[in-house]
Amino acid sequence: MKYEINNCGIIDKNIIQRYIKYLRLERGYTHNTLDAYCKDLQKLFNYYSDEGIDFRTVTLEQLDQFAGQLRDKGVSARSTARTLSGVRSFYRFLQLEKEIPNDPTELLESPQIGKHLPEVLSLEEIESIIEATDPSRPEGQRDRAIIETLYGCGLRITELCTLKISDLYLEDGYIRVHGKGRKERLVPIGAQAVKELRTWFVARQGLKVAPGEEDFVFISTTRGRHLSRISLFVFIKEYARRAGITKNISPHTFRHSFATHLLKGGANLRAIQAMLGHEDIGTTEIYMHLDRSHLRQEILEHHPRNIKYGK
Repeated sequence: MKYEINNCGIIDKNIIQRYIKYLRLERGYTHNTLDAYCKDLQKLFNYYSDEGIDFRTVTLEQLDQFAGQLRDKGVSARSTARTLSGVRSFYRFLQLEKEIPNDPTELLESPQIGKHLPEVLSLEEIESIIEATDPSRPEGQRDRAIIETLYGCGLRITELCTLKISDLYLEDGYIRVHGKGRKERLVPIGAQAVKELRTWFVARQGLKVAPGEEDFVFISTTRGRHLSRISLFVFIKEYARRAGITKNISPHTFRHSFATHLLKGGANLRAIQAMLGHEDIGTTEIYMHLDRSHLRQEILEHHPRNIKYGK
């Protein structure tokens, strides 16, 4: 697929294509990530075109004005930070390729983003969602195995949807996961998830699988094709509703719950980072904040002085 960016001004289109190739081959970015980076660059070049700015001589002040323009248009702090990250990536590439002598984004600051603590399910809530499935039906057994795998292995949604039978080493208690940037990792899988997967495979034998879909673990019981992210979102919310859970949850909630429960159980943060496939330990550290939040609530509820004085 060829990615196009308009309003490039004096920038050679070949530079853009080289940059996309660099992101795809050397950084291992997926189609969706590449598309996001192109959209970020499009915003930048629209700004350059409107202001008559040369990309080679742009100043830090002008880039700060670009960030301010995004804010004035109502772009959220999180989206602005992501866009500026794409701008930095582009200029680092230009300097690497000796297209420019200095990187003007070196001191470019992103807006402060407050830490968002994701929703987490208790073990009892997870069990109630599992019990909301109907294992007597093929789709019910499949969904039971999906929930156990999501929670038991802490997978991202796409990682689960694209999980292959050839990536399962159930006898050894591991699965191979293809994560972001095409990076692979081995993740332990517990006995209960293995049990539900094996029961699902028995039910799966009675289904008609679409050509080319034979190696996918989780398939539609009607179409025989691997599940989409959207279908996963829909049925997870439906099971939560059946279980009487009012929290705003998604398939990703099981990944957050997996990490939080491991941390509360005493697991090492580095081990959790490896299992989640986080490149930066800083991403994993959000669960430390979740744990501290839980600890504070426990103290408020159970410390005798708080109970006595109602604080």
